[in-house]
Amino acid sequence: MSYVSHSFSGRSLLKGQRGFTLIELMIVLVIIGIVSAIAYPSYTRYVQKTMRTDAHAGLMQAASELERCYTRTYSYSDCPISNASPEHNYTIAVNVSGNGYLLTASSHQNDGCDDNMTLNSSGERLPDACW
Repeated sequence: MSYVSHSFSGRSLLKGQRGFTLIELMIVLVIIGIVSAIAYPSYTRYVQKTMRTDAHAGLMQAASELERCYTRTYSYSDCPISNASPEHNYTIAVNVSGNGYLLTASSHQNDGCDDNMTLNSSGERLPDACW
């Protein structure tokens, strides 16, 4: 018994189809596009939240340094603080006025906050959405 292989437009019917069709490749690209459109905003929010955590750590560290200095000198003036957050994403600035201080964390990177994050000697943290 012999098998006869018929050929249709250059392909053998016994061997079957090899490779992918253009339609299959387009469907895969559409699926990848949909998945990435859903995943990218979540990833961006995660990165922004991580950056804000760096600012929180920097502000709390600077406040701790100011409070330690105050217990020695009874003044916030001339107290040295770290001028950068632990991961160096933010610059920490201090403004001493009267018997208190205002710490400000600022960054040139997009952290999802419209304003700089602040922490004062009373413990107020602004803006609320960023804490």
